[in-house]
Amino acid sequence: MKNKGIIGITVSLFLIIIYSFSPIQTKKEPTVYEWRGENRSGIYQETGLLKAWPEAGPQVVWEYEGVGNGYGSPIFTNDNMYIQGEVDNLAWLFAFNKDGALLWKKSFGSEWVKNWNGSRSAPTIVDDLVYVTSGMGNIYCFNRYTGEKKWSVDMINDLHGQFPLFGFSEAVIIENDKVFCTPGGKDTNVVALNRFTSEIVWISKGAGERPAYNQPQIIKLKNRNILVTFTAYEMLGLDTKTGQLLWVHNQDNTKKEEREPGKGDTHANTIIYQDGFIYYAAGDGNCGVKLKLTPDGKTITEVWRNKEFDSYMGGIVKIGDHLYGGSSAKPEFKSINAISGQIEKTLKIGSGAVIAADDMLYFYNLKGEVYLVNADPVNMEVAGKFRMIKGAKEHFAHPVIHDGKLYMRHGNFLQAFNIKK
Repeated sequence: MKNKGIIGITVSLFLIIIYSFSPIQTKKEPTVYEWRGENRSGIYQETGLLKAWPEAGPQVVWEYEGVGNGYGSPIFTNDNMYIQGEVDNLAWLFAFNKDGALLWKKSFGSEWVKNWNGSRSAPTIVDDLVYVTSGMGNIYCFNRYTGEKKWSVDMINDLHGQFPLFGFSEAVIIENDKVFCTPGGKDTNVVALNRFTSEIVWISKGAGERPAYNQPQIIKLKNRNILVTFTAYEMLGLDTKTGQLLWVHNQDNTKKEEREPGKGDTHANTIIYQDGFIYYAAGDGNCGVKLKLTPDGKTITEVWRNKEFDSYMGGIVKIGDHLYGGSSAKPEFKSINAISGQIEKTLKIGSGAVIAADDMLYFYNLKGEVYLVNADPVNMEVAGKFRMIKGAKEHFAHPVIHDGKLYMRHGNFLQAFNIKK
């Protein structure tokens, strides 16, 4: 009996050890499809794309009129496409299959129509769930295949947030079981929710400021992850697990006594983190900036600042040791040395939004002109150009590349151009 007991304990311990190291116990990282592609970098992992366009521009291979008013870009999964739009004052989420056929559409409350009416956000898709935000501050979670509503949260009424002048535009960001949002309330400034139930995980007072239209980023370090987002006059770094405010980086271009909604408080661009450094462009703030982040994530130090690199809503990309983006004070497209902070090359092609793929840059300016530019920081040249003719209202939407096609949204109109060789 004694031997049987010892054998039983030994077997049990053996099974516990095997079970502990079994792949079944490894928590699978969720598959995320989001704003500006992988890691929100603006760089799309496509190859075999055209290095020059014909005089008339690339061929239109698909178009759809009826995605509603708005400025948000489409988001692609491996099988479907999702985009937000405003129709008759309501916010809508549209789901299309890979052939461009409408699968379903769902309304999620009122959309922003006070100024620049239309959707101003992009969906975030995680596994079988899709998360959307309206300009009125409503966050909804839907089943991505059926459109079934899972939950909703009102950032004004439920989380005591405050409206920015032009409505909420945040594409919420995900980490494992949490979804992060910025209501901008005095006490509920930044909030982490359980992404399956919408229950509050933590609340941060942040700097107590209204939102700044920012598309947040998560920096992954060895011992912690950091949520980085902007509110009206501060960039915040928060521990994603606890909500602890690790550091605050002031946008000091607007004097405190002059601060009011619409003045110096638009910081829409996602930051870039690489090899211990944070890069950002805040044209309504400190403009182009490089910060050094300590390995523990607790301290930032400014390395350089360049007032000429001043995109405020068109995004930036980093390729090698150079950053690329449009400027606002002067409507130009620039490359900047990421090490020194010096401008390398300027093209007088306007101000707008930039993405990259296959060592080429795609630039959509505020006049509706779309440029193909080679990603040579010193010898940048235009390799193609066309104008968005269809659609209406402002040219604010960021381009998207998927499966060899360039997707362009102009208001209610969405078009796909063949850019594959």
